Amino acid sequence: MGHESPEQTDANSGNGPDFQRDLGVIEAITIVTRSCPSGVVVASAERALEAIKEGGSEVIKQQAYFVLMALQGWRGDRARQVHRSLSKYLEEAPSDPEQSTS
Repeated sequence: MGHESPEQTDANSGNGPDFQRDLGVIEAITIVTRSCPSGVVVASAERALEAIKEGGSEVIKQQAYFVLMALQGWRGDRARQVHRSLSKYLEEAPSDPEQSTS
């Protein structure tokens, strides 16, 4: 009867994921494709992942925004985690990729 910390639990283990952890943008969008009950939202997230594969880092911010807007009806701990993570990414991402010359 040992108690595992949230960092030790796996999202698919049945012990419960750590919903407080911030997700990476690709991870968050991928979770939408696996966890959201709305087919429309899942389709939006799948299109976003395809667009990111084709367009690379230049389209990530735009696609993250599209998925975030599609999430409006999804509720629950996982939905809050994904929403928080995408919102945080969008707040921290450069506002115009053409301005960064990396």
